[in-house]
Amino acid sequence: MRIDAMPEITQLYQLNSTRKTTEKPKSYSKDSVEISSFGRDLQIAKQAVAQAEDVRTEKIQELKTSMENGTYNVPMSALADKLLNGFTL
Repeated sequence: MRIDAMPEITQLYQLNSTRKTTEKPKSYSKDSVEISSFGRDLQIAKQAVAQAEDVRTEKIQELKTSMENGTYNVPMSALADKLLNGFTL
């Protein structure tokens, strides 16, 4: 850098700073979001799932009662199907 060019450089910086203050501020538009009908349906479905109970207490109580009474019976074909599905690749 040349030392004798310092006055010109400072003048350039001063011009830039005055231009920034004299410029009119830009007007910005507000952001907006539009949700599609699929998105709204998905949101409603998510809320319904969140409000639903995770555990069906009636079904659990029914199974507990039948196990305690010794009346719980699993069909062997259903057991075999579940076992085979677990071993298939």
